[in-house]
Amino acid sequence: MLVRSDLNVPLEEGRIADETRIQASLPTLRLLLERGARAVTVCSHLGRPKGEDSALSLEPVEDRLRELLPDDRLQVLENTRFNPGETKNDPAFARELADDNDLFVQDAFGSVHRAHASTVGVAELLPAYAGLLLERELDELGKLLGVVERPFVLISGGAKVDDKLGVLQNLGGKADAVLVGGKMAEQIRSENPLSFEVVLPVDVVAASEFAEDAETKVVPYGSLPEGWLGLDIGPETRELFAQHIAKARTIFWNGPMGVFEWSPFAEGTKAVAQAVAASDGYSVVGGADSARALTELGLADKVSWVSTGGGAALELLEGKDLPGVSVIPAAP
Repeated sequence: MLVRSDLNVPLEEGRIADETRIQASLPTLRLLLERGARAVTVCSHLGRPKGEDSALSLEPVEDRLRELLPDDRLQVLENTRFNPGETKNDPAFARELADDNDLFVQDAFGSVHRAHASTVGVAELLPAYAGLLLERELDELGKLLGVVERPFVLISGGAKVDDKLGVLQNLGGKADAVLVGGKMAEQIRSENPLSFEVVLPVDVVAASEFAEDAETKVVPYGSLPEGWLGLDIGPETRELFAQHIAKARTIFWNGPMGVFEWSPFAEGTKAVAQAVAASDGYSVVGGADSARALTELGLADKVSWVSTGGGAALELLEGKDLPGVSVIPAAP
């Protein structure tokens, strides 16, 4: 079996900082081994290397995977993006991956929005099937595209409004409240590209410079002192967002409320994470930063579904076809 897993995990000084995606890959790999596969070869990319780069080797990921699944039938190939043919969906590289394998299992939901050799090319050469994670992702996220239980609250944060504009347009119109934080709140406030109203911050945690140890103060939203930066939502906004979330029966959250990696600017993301986790409605969290925040707070098991896909989840919810799914016969 050739399995395309999503082992694109964050590394810090060569160590795995968050193994959520590794854990999510286990059920499919374990099932194949239990069902008697003679060999299970796992392939994945890691980061965006320009050629071979030892800092983005999959070796530490393979070591961890072998600790979790100690089976000699399991092997992990090196970072697929070390080969320039990966991102070009090069037929020769796809054949190299497919050689000596009887079946292909696509389980890397986080990569199915890319038409690469390891997501599309090999699926055109081998009998292709959806893995357990891919099926679950499509099912859980698909619930947001149908009739949802109301109130429906959409929470969006992060720095890049362009990446999330399609989702906001597609889902925002049917949401009862759209809460926007992070840098993208400033962009929406100044450019107003949406056709519906959103709930913007009322106050922000301002910093004198972009640094973890910068001088900070809480100021009204839209009233930053000259040269200062808004790096988190303020306490009034946290309370406002929490009130909306508490009423929700369906929630989708993607993107942090500030620079949550730095403790002085983590409270907004923490407040949203806690409010989503406290909800007894159907809750979906997408995006690596949001998922990481939940994991670090020990709240990942308090939400209905934590998606492993960032861009893939956004494109699915935007209504786009996913090449790595379309190529699989009878995929969900």
